[in-house]
Amino acid sequence: MSRTLFQNFCQLLVAEGGLKPTRNVDIDEMVYTFLRTISQNEKNRTLRLNLRRSGETISRSIHRVLKAVLRLNNMLMKKPMPIPDNCTNSRWKHFKKCLGALDGTHIDVRPLKEHRTRYRDRKGHLSINVLGVCTPNLEFIYCLFGWEGSAHDGRVLRDALSRQNGLTVPAGYYYLCDAGYASSPGFLTPYRGQRYHLKEWGGKSS
Repeated sequence: MSRTLFQNFCQLLVAEGGLKPTRNVDIDEMVYTFLRTISQNEKNRTLRLNLRRSGETISRSIHRVLKAVLRLNNMLMKKPMPIPDNCTNSRWKHFKKCLGALDGTHIDVRPLKEHRTRYRDRKGHLSINVLGVCTPNLEFIYCLFGWEGSAHDGRVLRDALSRQNGLTVPAGYYYLCDAGYASSPGFLTPYRGQRYHLKEWGGKSS
């Protein structure tokens, strides 16, 4: 992350997320601590040594920034808008009332040794399985983090649907998803074994 991007992020957290410095820790240090933790899996112990702060101070800084990030929800996460009946977009005009698409992606992590079995995905990597839901314009509507890499995509989706403030699908509308999910009300998957318009949308077919 460049210095300019870092400063812009800090300003956004202050202006829109309500982040405030404390008597002993300024905004830059709070955000640095937060980013080191989520991007590098930096341990509290390591940050204590590098920043010469107590473990409690480190933990409080991380949670303050996290709360500020969550307050940006309405700014960063778009509201789903279904494909209208008069849509002329060649990719979407056949998907009336579709809210968008969803899929899972794996992000590499470094879990504790005793937890590695749960985090090992089908490719043998240590990862978490992240659910992402987007509008037709590729704007994020919903994300769910935290599931171990061994978790099936369908299980992650069921968890998202069961949460109090989780993913919702209004009656009569649906999301597109791949064959890794079960076709059910609210979720449209491809017919198994059917090859869909590979030349038109997928470039050269193999």
